[in-house]
Amino acid sequence: VGCLRATHNMTRLAAYSADLYDRLEREMGHPTGFKKVGSVSVAGSAERLEELVRGAGMARCFDVDVEVIDTDELVDRWPLLNPEGVHGGVWLPGDGQTSPIDTTMAMAAVAREKGARIIEGVSVDRIRTLNGRAVGVDTDRGPVDAEHVVVAAGMWSHKLGRDIGVNIPLAACEHFYLVTDGIPDLPSDLPVLRDTDNCTYVKEEAGRLLVGFFEPVAKPFGTDGIPIDRPNMQFPFDWDHIAPVYERICERIPLLAEVPLRLEFNGPESFTPDDRYLLGETPEVRNLFVATGFNSIGLQSAGGVGKVLADWIVDGKPPMDLWDVDIRRMQAFQANRRYLRDRSVEGLGLLYAMHWPFRQVETARGVRRSAVHDRLTGLGACHGESGGWERPNWFAPEGVDPVYEYSYGRQNWFEHSAAEHRACREGA
Repeated sequence: VGCLRATHNMTRLAAYSADLYDRLEREMGHPTGFKKVGSVSVAGSAERLEELVRGAGMARCFDVDVEVIDTDELVDRWPLLNPEGVHGGVWLPGDGQTSPIDTTMAMAAVAREKGARIIEGVSVDRIRTLNGRAVGVDTDRGPVDAEHVVVAAGMWSHKLGRDIGVNIPLAACEHFYLVTDGIPDLPSDLPVLRDTDNCTYVKEEAGRLLVGFFEPVAKPFGTDGIPIDRPNMQFPFDWDHIAPVYERICERIPLLAEVPLRLEFNGPESFTPDDRYLLGETPEVRNLFVATGFNSIGLQSAGGVGKVLADWIVDGKPPMDLWDVDIRRMQAFQANRRYLRDRSVEGLGLLYAMHWPFRQVETARGVRRSAVHDRLTGLGACHGESGGWERPNWFAPEGVDPVYEYSYGRQNWFEHSAAEHRACREGA
């Protein structure tokens, strides 16, 4: 449960979740398994350290407790770490981890105490609408009337929306993690480790290590439809796919190469085209809300999302600026299955990829092009994407490839853009 997100309001929601899971157990007596063990993020390059330092500065602006630490302190906090090639890192003492099952049961128990009714084992076949409003759902046990309907169906959300003309663009990918056998004397308060250069997160789990992956090229799942009769899907573990990443993390944590594996897990997870979840009232159908497509940050976001969504439904407007995740940002073309499949291959890995300034997505490009696209390309345009449109971000002179070379300093397009500005000011 990491508290730092890309914007202030997203950070507020994640911090609310962490506080809620802590209070459910500490004040309300419902065990969640939440442990505020903190987290360490490791930099395997100077560029990654620069990214972490910049993120730490942003965290301080958001009132998140953070500390940039050197390699020696990293090893002190995570003794299993091989410091070779490590440039430093960041310590976030307010982060933690929780049990998904225990947290869900605790939330359900408190909801029941406050009058909620939870009915399990029911299949929703279709959302019912009348005069442009959601009025209930059809289930395998009959219809259910409702003033408001919330779609929180994960990877099945896309089909539920499509069946009634609502755009909920997300796709599923296979997500891999491993659990080791028991490790003697493994500290139960070991911080969560994020080694983003090696596409890996590691956390203590009942005396074992859980090792999860956000590999740069993902495996899409269910592009022709998600089975509705398999709520707890698990797939064969593809070692050919994950071995290159696993070998790298074994160099960072040598003990992993020595400890037998207890579990090899591969299951589906839903991802959106821009790596941000979908929240709020749909533009097509009134009183139909969504909270879905969480890109593997569902648990750390759920508490805050539940609160703001409840406020939104009751008050008729969001309680804060939530445009980053508002479903209204999505456009009709993004529901295309081929587009979703192609983008999902890249989307999973972007969670741990370098977040370069002006970074451009590489997949599912060329969806929308203006009438002068080819002419601009011929003039050396380096295109970026905005709302699906290919548009020139800058122009390369003759003999220079119109391709970004990313860095945290002046990137390769800087002088080319300056020349364009001078030409407009002085020659137009």
